[in-house]
Amino acid sequence: MLNRRHLRIKVLQTLYAFSQHEDKEFLWAKKELFKAVNQMYELYISLLMIFPELKHKAEHRIEENKKKMLPSEEDLNPNLKFYDNQIIRILEESAELRHQSEDLKANWMGDEKQELIRKMYNHIRQSEIYFEFMNNEKSGFEEDKEFMVQLFKTEIANFPLLFDNLEERSVYWMDDIDLACSMVIKTIKSFKEVELKSEDTEVETESEEKAGEVKNSILPLYKPNDDEEEFLADLLRQAIKLRPENLKLIDVLTDNWELDRIAKMDVLLMELAITELVTFSNIPTKVTLNEYIEISKFYSTPKSNQFINGVLDKAIAKLESEGKINKIGRGLMK
Repeated sequence: MLNRRHLRIKVLQTLYAFSQHEDKEFLWAKKELFKAVNQMYELYISLLMIFPELKHKAEHRIEENKKKMLPSEEDLNPNLKFYDNQIIRILEESAELRHQSEDLKANWMGDEKQELIRKMYNHIRQSEIYFEFMNNEKSGFEEDKEFMVQLFKTEIANFPLLFDNLEERSVYWMDDIDLACSMVIKTIKSFKEVELKSEDTEVETESEEKAGEVKNSILPLYKPNDDEEEFLADLLRQAIKLRPENLKLIDVLTDNWELDRIAKMDVLLMELAITELVTFSNIPTKVTLNEYIEISKFYSTPKSNQFINGVLDKAIAKLESEGKINKIGRGLMK
């Protein structure tokens, strides 16, 4: 589920691309923006799909060990604790996850991807967290959940070959990886235990099935009943529309420095902040200011946040005096 800061970052990246292609129009930029957002969700789905893939590798290893000429007792009666993990089962049986995977083509099919999963599985089997889980004689849903959260944090999300693969597949994903990983962890932590029905138990009613599926649902791309898509498109549209005016204002407020002497990302950040200040009457001034200062810490030079803060403070004073910042609602000017 995307948060507002990440939405702003996506608009920033798109505005940067737009500024590099002066012959392009808003519709091109809008298409690029939503492509980048959808690719972020594809990354989240891809990361969730790793868990069933790891189970398949465990199943393959179990079957191969049983086929040995002289199988050991362990080969014939393997420890199935990882294979039977209830979190993996939920993901494996999720119709919602399967649908999103098919729709976005977010999968690990193909020799190269399967080789990565094989190496990841072997790496996991050598890890301390895996050894402890397989041998601690604890069981239960909460034990399975805690193990999967820790396994993802320590061994999957930090697996070097995974980073290499993701970087090759999309230029956007290195910026998105932290958010996507946090979404995976949030998803796993949200799962609840579902009672398994025995064969002689009556079949669940349609309402029960729906309730169970909602209970263990994956995260949506946008917050339910929110205006995130509209916010994205409007912020980009207005930023492009107001570019000449915003650049003129920034030029004045920076004591007529030549704009090419200012870091390009600083200029874009200030453009977006000014656009949001004058366009979105329901977003408090302080929220807008703080958001873009925080984003500048990651996307511009070390001292940019101080520079941007100073320029935006002057911009707010000027725009308020001209009646161009109009906030609706108690306390929104702060």
